[in-house]
Amino acid sequence: MNILILTIGSRGDVQPYIALGMGLKAAGHTVTIATCARFRSFVEDHALNYGYINDDLLKIIDSAQGKALMEDTSNIFRIIAAMIKMWRQVAPINRAVINDSWAVAQAVNPDVVCFHPKALLGPAIAEKLAIPGILASPLPMLVPTGEVPCMGFPDLKLGRWYNRLGYHIVHSLIRIAAGKYVRAWRRQTNTPVKRRNIDFLTDAQGRNIPALHAYSKYVAAQPKDWPDSAIASGYWFLKAKSDWSPPAELVDFLKAGPPPIYIGFGSMSGRNPKRLTGMIVEALEQTGHRGILATGWGGLETDDLPDTILAIDQAPHDWLFKHIAAVVHHGGAGSTAAGLLAGKPTLICPFFADQPFWGKTICALGAGPAPIPQKKINTDNLSDAFNQLVHDSEMQKNADRIGQQLRSEDGIGNAVRFIEQQTEAYSAPN
Repeated sequence: MNILILTIGSRGDVQPYIALGMGLKAAGHTVTIATCARFRSFVEDHALNYGYINDDLLKIIDSAQGKALMEDTSNIFRIIAAMIKMWRQVAPINRAVINDSWAVAQAVNPDVVCFHPKALLGPAIAEKLAIPGILASPLPMLVPTGEVPCMGFPDLKLGRWYNRLGYHIVHSLIRIAAGKYVRAWRRQTNTPVKRRNIDFLTDAQGRNIPALHAYSKYVAAQPKDWPDSAIASGYWFLKAKSDWSPPAELVDFLKAGPPPIYIGFGSMSGRNPKRLTGMIVEALEQTGHRGILATGWGGLETDDLPDTILAIDQAPHDWLFKHIAAVVHHGGAGSTAAGLLAGKPTLICPFFADQPFWGKTICALGAGPAPIPQKKINTDNLSDAFNQLVHDSEMQKNADRIGQQLRSEDGIGNAVRFIEQQTEAYSAPN
């Protein structure tokens, strides 16, 4: 099959889809990943075809206004309110992303399209080309369930009707925010305009759109009331390249003392990365723990570090996490998965979106302390959390058990089989 994968966002929104693409390619399929231009070399370095989508959304996220948005949002309502403030900037970006997505689809002429929820045109492309579309999501936020509240909504213990209501509200907000751009595209391309121009759940024939989730049932249970067309496949891990070797400075540091705590926030640092870094360094010094600070993609600023703390740009998680005591990060789905895969206790310091959810999930699993939101970080609560990560034996056992479960799970293989099965079912006569 000729498969188009549409994904938009930060590196955490791209890396798992590259892993999935490589799994699909190994199964004999042709794969194009359409994503933001800054990740073109990342895609092509893994021998996958690249499709162009502009970088403007990431530029807003990188801006001072975007960093303020990330620091100031912790639930779905505050996120929506903050996005309204950025409306004028986001509007032309939505139009451009939709146009770029359609241009790629026309060039690729795929047999099936898999789309991240941020790729708003994904379902409409499938409809226009009369091919199967598959929602490929890194988190459980769109397929309704009565078992748990929708991500970002408080658990008010009001029952299944309330839990399901949250998912319907999220879909409605997406349609309100971006439906007009998809509606305009439908008019431009002579595609029927609908009451629901963005629909992640139902295709033009009224069938369930298959929903593939890139997380593990061992971390967040798959709801029993999901339809058969929705699964949590397990994580899609991208292995480090076989020719990668750690720099001598990193190897020497790891050998020089007890396993350190890894601390990295990817591209996220809030509005004052220097202050954040200062609190981290002070907490490590107060507790006597060694640390590795990952500064890659602009997340932390480091100057004049003591000998017990090493700054690195980045290193493959599947290599580095074998050599550390614990993991501290912002709670992106990919970073969360990598820490758990290695069986390491994890502290999440969330900024926004799904990050608080993963922080609460880790804590509920007993694999890490209670999350510390970025706006509430201080030296004292970091020090307490660092000591828990290193000295709490029960927490370490729980993290190790989850790591063993994840290492036994074939998330990519499960996802590939699901895509093949759902595509075959789409084409089968009724």
